[in-house]
Amino acid sequence: MANAKRDYYEVLGVPKTAGKEEMKKAYRKLAIQLHPDKNKGDAKAEEQFKELSEAYAVLSDDQKRAAYDRFGHEGLQQGAGGGQGGFGGFSQSYDFSDIFEDVFGSDSPFSSFFGFGQGRGGRKSRGQDLRYKMELTLEEAFQGKKHVLEVKKQERCETCNGSGAKPGTSMRTCQECGGQGQVRQSRGMFSISTTCPRCGGQGRMIESPCSPCDGSGLIYQRKKINVTIPPGIEEGQSIKISGEGEAAPGGGPSGDLYIAISLQPHDFYARAEEHLYVEAPVNIAQAVLGGQLEIPTIDRKTLKLKIAAGTAHGSVLRIKGEGMPILNGGGRRGDLHVKVLVTIPTRLSSKEKKLYEDLAKEMAPNAEAPLRRLRGDSKSFFS
Repeated sequence: MANAKRDYYEVLGVPKTAGKEEMKKAYRKLAIQLHPDKNKGDAKAEEQFKELSEAYAVLSDDQKRAAYDRFGHEGLQQGAGGGQGGFGGFSQSYDFSDIFEDVFGSDSPFSSFFGFGQGRGGRKSRGQDLRYKMELTLEEAFQGKKHVLEVKKQERCETCNGSGAKPGTSMRTCQECGGQGQVRQSRGMFSISTTCPRCGGQGRMIESPCSPCDGSGLIYQRKKINVTIPPGIEEGQSIKISGEGEAAPGGGPSGDLYIAISLQPHDFYARAEEHLYVEAPVNIAQAVLGGQLEIPTIDRKTLKLKIAAGTAHGSVLRIKGEGMPILNGGGRRGDLHVKVLVTIPTRLSSKEKKLYEDLAKEMAPNAEAPLRRLRGDSKSFFS
């Protein structure tokens, strides 16, 4: 005995009062989880996906939903309701490609399961995106950069203008799909559209192929593309150049070009978002008595930074507005953080040694000062 059908509202996980948008969101979420492209080889997930799409097909249609709400599953069967005066005319044959495309669009990454997005109903497929990696110095990321990138990619064949047919010849309609680019197969209650195997989804057939592109309509060429790197760009960010990806067969829109940014390590500066960090060594006398440091900036200026008397090793001083530009920040910049490193001399002249010995004698009373009590968690001392 066949298992009883589950309630469609239960399948979607929505209340009976749910509106179309609420049902659409519920279907979208579950369809992504259960889609066969994501659960290859899982027969149970495929059955659940079909059940889900069937439920959405009924509840998203006002007339079918009204019949279902009143009579349940029986209200959707041919002739339900008694004789010819009932709800005859409803047939449980759902085209899941129409349902899925309505919710996700033809560019969904799961579209291959239904075969749409390739010439279906006259629509033309989109070319592949291209991705390149560009390495910049920190100075180039600071200033911005104009660069000419040479890319080898598929472009539309100029001889046939991308049609794939030899100039002077024409194309004929595919007899297999009637020019639709799709063929439909009925499997019981399911109707699934797939790409036409004869014309590859184009809907037309080439009788005399173009020689340079061998009938594909595409040919590999090198193209120079102007790229503008904005000031302040960060590691891992990408620049999108629309329409500069691979050309599409059949005259469809080209893909996009994505340029991923990688930054070279700098000899002196470290970067965290819009802020820069640099270490500045000072001698003991400067740390004790105070003084002035000259700090070179990323834009090749020299700033004078005051060191207060008694500055401790590891102290961090901030110079506002001397960091990296904030991307699209209208000229605003981050800060430059200077970490003070007190250096201990390892080699002393005889004069320096004598001075340190005199200093040691002067500071001798402090040598027997008791140890200070650790504050807080002592573990942090050793971390």
